[in-house]
Amino acid sequence: MRDVRRSRSQGLGIIAPPRSIRAVTGALMATIVVIGCGGVATPTPSPLATTTPGTIAVAVATPSAAPTAVIGVIPTPSGTAEPSGSPVPPPGAETETLIAGYVATLQADPNDHDTKLLLGLAWYQLARETADPTDYKKADQAFDELLAADPQNAEAMIGEATIDLARHDFGGALALGNQALALTQVSRVYGVIGDAETELGMYDQAVQTVQTMVNVRPDLSSYSRVSYQRELHGELDGAISAMESAVEAGGPTTENVEYVRVLLGNLWFLKGDLDMAEASYDASLAHAPDYVFALAGLARVKAARGDLAGAITLYQQAADRVPFPEFLIALGETQEAAGDMTDAQSSYDYVRAIDALFKANGVNTDIDIALFESEHGNDPASSVALARQAYAATPNVRAADALAWSLYKDGQFAEARQYAELSLAIGSLDPMYHFHAGMIALAQGDTAQARTWLTEALAMNPNFSPLYAPQAQAALDSLPPAASASPMPSGSAAP
Repeated sequence: MRDVRRSRSQGLGIIAPPRSIRAVTGALMATIVVIGCGGVATPTPSPLATTTPGTIAVAVATPSAAPTAVIGVIPTPSGTAEPSGSPVPPPGAETETLIAGYVATLQADPNDHDTKLLLGLAWYQLARETADPTDYKKADQAFDELLAADPQNAEAMIGEATIDLARHDFGGALALGNQALALTQVSRVYGVIGDAETELGMYDQAVQTVQTMVNVRPDLSSYSRVSYQRELHGELDGAISAMESAVEAGGPTTENVEYVRVLLGNLWFLKGDLDMAEASYDASLAHAPDYVFALAGLARVKAARGDLAGAITLYQQAADRVPFPEFLIALGETQEAAGDMTDAQSSYDYVRAIDALFKANGVNTDIDIALFESEHGNDPASSVALARQAYAATPNVRAADALAWSLYKDGQFAEARQYAELSLAIGSLDPMYHFHAGMIALAQGDTAQARTWLTEALAMNPNFSPLYAPQAQAALDSLPPAASASPMPSGSAAP
């Protein structure tokens, strides 16, 4: 499922845009864009604990200077492609037509390996567009057949690695990516390696991998990954600039271009500029009428402006068209904020049904479902167990945040604080991470740190969530004046 971020939301349905409402479908956040138990009482050292915030430099270099800093220099593309202005058919229709053509070609010539590769990629694209994880198996079959015929087929390895990313098997994706890298140095191989490294919490390595990717081929796919790396490290202006480059570069399909245009809108939303966010979503809908991610983006803007009824209508339209879990979670949270718990519970139940479908098709949803259940379920201990398992497998900021919040909901404030600090260790500006950390500090009685984190949660966009932003503001308002705030040591529990 997906970081609620490309993430923050990552990222994973199919690919979910970054969100303060973490996306349960971050599972498919691979390839086109970055895109996503048994623990110990204290967190073990991890890349999160040792990475210093602010390491993503946004340096300006002369044209002759070699790229040095983390995604500090982005080469200029040799050419750009304009997105198509034609309306987009119903989700998946265009891709289904391509699949039918590839199948017909392979019936005439089963040994046409180029077409078989395209077929596998098309099944993956269809899963992106329709949220149907059963299409992963069809993509797998095409890639497996290619590798059976040619075990050194690097493109098939990259394809299989992409499916591993979609299923959240990041270790498997990294292994396949490195295997393919020994055979080819195309931009795509660095993409799957960089995605896997990011999800495994290997942030320094991921930054270097993405720098190599954009050096090899500056295009929509590499620019969007540059943007995500900058966003993860709190370089929001640089993230916006890189995502603008991704939109300008264009892509192979209308859906790909409009997805990154929505991601650009999400970055503007994160910054608190609702007008610019709305303009990005409107532009996407102008190119692709009824594009579900753009509809959901406009719903976020309406909710932030206090129009909960309008937001609910748009979220419902998006979810009716394609029931991505992140749409349903956002719909449920907006319904809950509007006081309609009956409809909210129905939306949450639908999320659980779709989660079961993902799990049945081999998608690891531990991070997202642990966070979702900690917020909307009734079994905190179960959420903690899932979150521990997720963090053990993927020690990234999303998993740290999910584990922190699950522990908080279970009343384990001291350990929750340690993971909350890890979630902020590389400089993320995600307001949900800061909100969670602030509430944990408040539960410990550390009013000084609670004030800092809650203020940060509300700083850029005071309406980051119709459900949680009011809670953050209420908690902040409940604190005593700053002069009388009494800090407590990190990890301490409230008396």
